[in-house]
Amino acid sequence: MESRVAIIGSGNWGSAISKIVGSNTKDSDVFESTVKMWVYEEIIDGKKLTDIINEQHENTKYLPNHKLPDNIVAIPDCVEAAKGADILVFVLPHQFVYRICEELKPVVRRGCHAISLIKGVDFRGKELSLFSEEIERILGIPCAALSGANIAIEVADEQFSEATIACRRIQEEGPIFQALFHAPYFDVRVIGDISGLQVCGALKNVIALGAGFVDGLGLGDNTKAAVLRQGLLEMRLFGKTFFGGVHTETFFESCGVADLITTCSGGRNARVARTFIQTSDSKTMDELERELLNGQKLQGTTTAKEVYQFLQLQKKLDRFPLLVAIYRIVYEVAPPRSIINCLRTRQTFD
Repeated sequence: MESRVAIIGSGNWGSAISKIVGSNTKDSDVFESTVKMWVYEEIIDGKKLTDIINEQHENTKYLPNHKLPDNIVAIPDCVEAAKGADILVFVLPHQFVYRICEELKPVVRRGCHAISLIKGVDFRGKELSLFSEEIERILGIPCAALSGANIAIEVADEQFSEATIACRRIQEEGPIFQALFHAPYFDVRVIGDISGLQVCGALKNVIALGAGFVDGLGLGDNTKAAVLRQGLLEMRLFGKTFFGGVHTETFFESCGVADLITTCSGGRNARVARTFIQTSDSKTMDELERELLNGQKLQGTTTAKEVYQFLQLQKKLDRFPLLVAIYRIVYEVAPPRSIINCLRTRQTFD
């Protein structure tokens, strides 16, 4: 029996991944051809975005000038999009995960599998959780995760890139997810370290803010390399300290060091952080997000706050000098050059 796929989210990354999913499901013996994609309804030049996508096969707001496969069908109701699905692909800003999952609970059927493309962690009630875990908890279904060095526009342009998928039952789930996401220009590798993959995906956005600060200050590649090195060490320490089963090898997959390099070079977090330092009228990161990202959301700023609050409760701020310095530059008006001080900290990582 062919599996029915639904995509929950349709922004820049969601639309880019829908190109791959749509191509892989069309005329497939494994998947149903039609893929419903939940689209948050907006009016673009007097017309509904869902109508534009279904008629023009293009997300003109979040991924203009890129044709989507004609078997991708935009649906404005997330419940309707998910109804009857065997595989749910979650690719939406992490701020909306809880509300959407609660809405989907009545229609998610037994045997359904999910995969999270969401990069972030959630801090609630003194606990830090991963979004795959929260999706599993709310919906009662297994949830894998995908992450990697994947700038959406480059994936949409079909430039070669790699990605990492993590799932618990590799033998059972790995081939299904590989068939759904692998493409000649999108090379997918499957591992079992779900926690490590998501820690990388969350924290690299915070480190990218630091890289953007370096650019905004006019400092060079040597300084940025120091930020990346310290950032990778703190990412690894964070994962191994607070999440069980995290493997060092995961940090050398595409979801680890490769994604860190890419995000610090050309991602939205680094770009907005650079402008934050360069702007002369003291605009906040939230204001710059609205001005520069065309409705997309920064993940690094929210994650920086959640991680800082968690580390503060754990009394471990001193173990993570770079993460702390980035938080204080964003939220406590610390001097941007204070990022250099944390790079001078000599610390041994086991």
